[in-house]
Amino acid sequence: MDERELKERTRRFALQVVRVVDLLPKTASGRAVASQLVRRGTSVAANYRAAYRGRSKAEFVAKMGIVAEEAEECVFWLEPIGDGDLLQRNLVEPLRKEADDLTAIFVARTAAQSKIRNQESKIRTIACSSYVM
Repeated sequence: MDERELKERTRRFALQVVRVVDLLPKTASGRAVASQLVRRGTSVAANYRAAYRGRSKAEFVAKMGIVAEEAEECVFWLEPIGDGDLLQRNLVEPLRKEADDLTAIFVARTAAQSKIRNQESKIRTIACSSYVM
């Protein structure tokens, strides 16, 4: 999946989160979960876009880490919605699965980018130490 496809996928995810949040009951627990979920769900898309506008590889990796973390928090907040009978499980389960899939994608990408960054750092260190000698 390329950057454009993933950008669109995270945008659709954010829209689905907003729609689910609008369905939550206007109770204290419903509002608490809604508040957390809408922040995290929209943050996935926003931070993914911001990652590609980063000024450095380090900033890109850091933003992707935030995206992975926010996607995982969406999984967490979607679980009590279905388990706590705030909404019917069949309404929430596809979104929870998408949050889980996005988490896996971003964790893998973050790990790969971190590994590349660490290798580049080692190469620079070796090159610099060779130059000094």
